Amino acid sequence: MVLPACTRRWLALFAGTNKWANGLNGQAMYRIWDFITSYSILLISGAVAALFWANLDLGSYHQFIHTPLLLNHWVGELEPGSDMRVLSVGFLINDILMALFFAIAAKEVWEAVALKSGSLRGKKALTPLIATAGGMTGPVLVFLGLAFFVWPSTFNDVAHGWAIPTATDIAFSYLVGRLVFGAGHPAVRFLLLLAIADDAGGLIILAIFYPSGDLAPLWLLVSLASALSVFFLFNWLPIRLDRGDALRPASTWVRRHLSIWPYVIAGVISWYSFQRAGIHPALGLLPIVPTIPHADRAFGIFAEAEQHLGDLLNRLEHMLQVPVEIVLFFFGLANAGVALSSVSEPTALVVLGLLIGKPLGIFSFGWVAARVFRLGLPAGMRTADLVVVGCVAAIGFTVALFVATVAFKAGPVQDAAKMGALLSFAAAGVSVIAGKLFGVTKKHEKS
Repeated sequence: MVLPACTRRWLALFAGTNKWANGLNGQAMYRIWDFITSYSILLISGAVAALFWANLDLGSYHQFIHTPLLLNHWVGELEPGSDMRVLSVGFLINDILMALFFAIAAKEVWEAVALKSGSLRGKKALTPLIATAGGMTGPVLVFLGLAFFVWPSTFNDVAHGWAIPTATDIAFSYLVGRLVFGAGHPAVRFLLLLAIADDAGGLIILAIFYPSGDLAPLWLLVSLASALSVFFLFNWLPIRLDRGDALRPASTWVRRHLSIWPYVIAGVISWYSFQRAGIHPALGLLPIVPTIPHADRAFGIFAEAEQHLGDLLNRLEHMLQVPVEIVLFFFGLANAGVALSSVSEPTALVVLGLLIGKPLGIFSFGWVAARVFRLGLPAGMRTADLVVVGCVAAIGFTVALFVATVAFKAGPVQDAAKMGALLSFAAAGVSVIAGKLFGVTKKHEKS
């Protein structure tokens, strides 16, 4: 296939090569894909495609999302008045495939909390953790406060969506943070710690406050049993049997002959248990993540060194990287399809909750942690930078869109809340302006 000249130039720009005479080589294609995944273009593309589709033909869009793929007794949404379940396109994307996305998010949280080198351990993590609490409390107060005092007639309809503006999109916030502060600024590291902690809080909120059906907590014992069994039989026991033997025959046999399959099976059981327990099944892989053999240290999310870790958990993350990016395309396609006319009070509540609540919460709680509790800030980071970090963290997008989907039933309120999650991208522009107003000096990585 011959690429048009303009397309070749565009690809050359991002692939970092102008050697097109001999065609695209493997290294160039790798760089192109790395650009696409790093900047989440697939997710944005899915969201943009959904917006166009919904505003051109909303009926066919909804018909696609609710297309039944399978009628069965095991997986899907329960048919009213029946014991049959319908596996639809929307359920496949939001409840099954998104479990892979949340598993990767859980992996980053687990590393940050459990490993000795974890970024959320020790005194250094206290200020960003306290700031995270503010970054989740502030949006809730703004959301509910505005709903109660400004739009009281809609309060009962929108109150259940209080958690939507608590979200921070790690990838997009990281990109905007680098743009505003520069890659070498300590505020970027602070922002990453805050975003990871925010993800942990978001997972807890989803599990506790947004059940997917009638609660049946005994099913969680099945999930716990599958996690404990796979950990004991295929992680702890082989290591125990290999004590004193440098060749590690038991661990080697498990790794070579069983590989990831025990954890895949345990993951399927755990996912099904979450569905039956009434907890959103997209969180169903979370109990399995800590059971998978892991290296004794981590370099942190977006660190290139992570690509060279060969333990099973990191290998799984590498294997899932491309599939998850494709899943995010379909997530955007399945959830961002709202009519532009759906903008209403819930839209304003989500946007204002993020744009006002995040900066106020992160600054106030961060200031108390750094100055009152004397926990301090990273060297080279000013108190004023907390305001700008709060503006960057106000990009909710992916997780905010997901919470909007589970917080409200399909209809005008859900569509309006989704539009608020999409419009949270305005925080990028606000962040750039805030960086100028507060005199942020960009610091670039040392070469």
